[in-house]
Amino acid sequence: MPIHVDVVRVFTDERGHHGNPLGIVDSSTVPVENRQSVAAKLKYSETIFVELPAPGAEYAHAQIFTPTTELPFAGHPTVGLSWWLYERGTPVRSLEVPAGSVATRRSGALTWVRAKPEWAPEFSLYPMGSVREVEAADPKKFGPGHHYLWAWTDRVEHSIRSRMFAPDIGITEDEATGAAAVRITDHLRHALLITQGRGSQLHTTYDPAGWVEVGGLVRPEKSHTV
Repeated sequence: MPIHVDVVRVFTDERGHHGNPLGIVDSSTVPVENRQSVAAKLKYSETIFVELPAPGAEYAHAQIFTPTTELPFAGHPTVGLSWWLYERGTPVRSLEVPAGSVATRRSGALTWVRAKPEWAPEFSLYPMGSVREVEAADPKKFGPGHHYLWAWTDRVEHSIRSRMFAPDIGITEDEATGAAAVRITDHLRHALLITQGRGSQLHTTYDPAGWVEVGGLVRPEKSHTV
């Protein structure tokens, strides 16, 4: 039976360029035991399976998969799904994922989610001396693990340039990584504007009480079936 996949691009720039593609699948169409294989077939850095909420519901349950593993939390899938649910007329106040309850909100054109830093994977953080060093890095030189390279572009404005490599979970290089944005924001203890990959844009806020928000722009892409 064909499986319908909606696709959005998360953390684009203001012109709608760049961003990280996300596959969104109605979980009722794919048994739990088949979701990993579907994500592997789709080959997006993440695919999210959602129990579609009824109109007026305050939350929705979801599962997130890379091509090789399930994640308890990830940023670009939760931001993308929150935007998609809002656009289809069933907005929710939170997404229930294995890590916990991810609060969501809209502010102008930006869609935001809130998470605890410990929900995100551990990232090896590599502060680089310049943006040029970040852009020149070779993903093939990094082994297993989650590797996040970054450099300041403007210390006053708290903006950074970054890249992320995670070959052991099937992601040679991720275009935009919300979970890494949560981790680096917690590490630097300040709201950030992050340019990642080829030019994706991620915004964060920092709460000393132990929460980080990550937000950005989302645009629809063409849906398809597998």
